[in-house]
Amino acid sequence: MGGAARPGGGGGALGGPRARYPDPRYFGDSGEISAAFRPSTAPPDFVSAPVASSGPNLAGGTAYHYLSTTISTKGDYGLYRVDMGPEVAGANTHFHKAMSESFFVLSGTMRLYDGDRWVNATAGDYLYVPPGGLHGFRNESGDPASMLMIFAPGAPREEYFEGITRLADLTDEERAQFFLHHDSFFVPDN
Repeated sequence: MGGAARPGGGGGALGGPRARYPDPRYFGDSGEISAAFRPSTAPPDFVSAPVASSGPNLAGGTAYHYLSTTISTKGDYGLYRVDMGPEVAGANTHFHKAMSESFFVLSGTMRLYDGDRWVNATAGDYLYVPPGGLHGFRNESGDPASMLMIFAPGAPREEYFEGITRLADLTDEERAQFFLHHDSFFVPDN
């Protein structure tokens, strides 16, 4: 059963095909109290220590704020604020098979890779990466930078963020299993 037709008729805003709303998942008649507020002053959920490794992920003192996890959104998406210090940090070129990933720069300058080129992204810049899309991100500016990362559908990225700090302690086989488990497939940087 598809989503209900919406009033208004005609095509989408640009005259093209209309997208449909998903099927309802809430079946009450009066709504419910279920929203979750998180103030901007909340401390980060996890802070990585600088990693003395030049592996595919450089987590140099990065603070992760778990704004909405796959558990809190019932698998819809994951939303994370990532505050990077002035040290070089980020992820080399990779892709995901099961989820999209989006980046919205809040402050500073982030280098974002769109599969074709690295660009300097500043506050307000946005990058959407569909499943299979090559991408990467880095803070190479020498100044702090902050961004939102969105994964859809949701996945337990908290385990990934916390696990990348221990990559140096893993064998090659364990590291390969870690990346496979977390839907992260790294390729040589361009």
